[in-house]
Amino acid sequence: MLTEDGKHLYVSYVEYHNLIEKLALKVYQSGWEFDTILCLARGGMRPGDILSRIFEKPLAIMSTSSYRAKAGTVQGHLDIAKYITTPQGEIAGRVLLVDDLADTGHTLDEVIAQLRSKYPAITELRSAVLWTKAQSTFKADYSVEFLPTNPWIHQPFEGYDRMRPAELLAKWKV
Repeated sequence: MLTEDGKHLYVSYVEYHNLIEKLALKVYQSGWEFDTILCLARGGMRPGDILSRIFEKPLAIMSTSSYRAKAGTVQGHLDIAKYITTPQGEIAGRVLLVDDLADTGHTLDEVIAQLRSKYPAITELRSAVLWTKAQSTFKADYSVEFLPTNPWIHQPFEGYDRMRPAELLAKWKV
């Protein structure tokens, strides 16, 4: 649900999973065949996992981080992992790069530049995101929703950004 001022988008679990399914359909209907899904952790992990299951393709993971301050609401320095975790040796062939959103585009631009320079065995690379903000300099090959007002997206699992083990203990009285 987008707030009236267009500054916040609140997404339920049902809506989130529907977006992932719509993204899968966009990729499928394009007819493009790929060998591996590479998700960017953390935002791309849930979509990457589900797409991996739907398409029956191996899931590789590359960790990136820039939203760390204030419970993940402030973007800082971009860190990109030196290595990719993949179940089948080194990543190669046709790769679908998955993240949750193209916000500014900085992360996806930098990751793609790194993949092209450090992984010559990748023969074709396409990208898929759930959301693309108007402010993004990056345009994914597959995207479900365009957000012209650049809202802050409140994803359904963000409550865990502020939850600590002591709070779980109190909640569940274990």
